[in-house]
Amino acid sequence: MTKKATESLRYSDEELQEFKLIVEEKIAEAEDRLAYYLKQLAEHGQTEDAKVRGLDDGLNTIESERLSTMASRQKKLIRHLRNALIRIENKSYGICRATGKLISKQRLRAVPHATLSIKAKEAAGH
Repeated sequence: MTKKATESLRYSDEELQEFKLIVEEKIAEAEDRLAYYLKQLAEHGQTEDAKVRGLDDGLNTIESERLSTMASRQKKLIRHLRNALIRIENKSYGICRATGKLISKQRLRAVPHATLSIKAKEAAGH
């Protein structure tokens, strides 16, 4: 395979560096959100005993569950973004795991941890 053919199967080092910056920024944002949710959860735990039992308990439980779900989503997003950094380092970032073709730059800028092209994702029914 010629160098030109190989390059069309992956993003250039310069493009990978651009994506690395995007992914690192997204990780920082997600970690900030996670810290916020965890702080809110901790505060709910501290104030729950002081609240009046009954309806307030139910509302606190619902809010705690919501915060816990949001924190869990942020943890999952961070894991996906860190995996994207690994793919950038090993130069496999941006390659659709279903088709082996490059995922569009627009998609990767919007969803930097994507591992499927839009066409492959639609075909999979997600």
